[in-house]
Amino acid sequence: MQKTRIMLYVTDVDRSVKFWQDYFELPVVAKMPLADGSQNVVLTLNAGTELSLFSRSFIAAYSPEVLNNVPSLMLFSERFEELHDELPGATEIVDDNGQLAFGFPDPDGTYFAVGQAK
Repeated sequence: MQKTRIMLYVTDVDRSVKFWQDYFELPVVAKMPLADGSQNVVLTLNAGTELSLFSRSFIAAYSPEVLNNVPSLMLFSERFEELHDELPGATEIVDDNGQLAFGFPDPDGTYFAVGQAK
């Protein structure tokens, strides 16, 4: 495999793009118009991983069987402490078997995790 694209189904694509760009500085690498007039926006996490954001209303209309699928993601960052201080709703930092980590909600209230990069 050369690349991994993680698909996230969100209420408001523009709001979610702004969130991921504001806190994680993810660049937009593609925007694709969709049949319902919404757009799919792809952000780069790193050289081999992308986040692909789709409107939940589009997924409900065209692929309802996957609408409630939510990946469990842990992102590792050298900016661990900064992100903990900056992200709204960040949970307490915990030591998970030697890995410092905390959770945070995206604009839709879906929780993801940040681990301290070593």
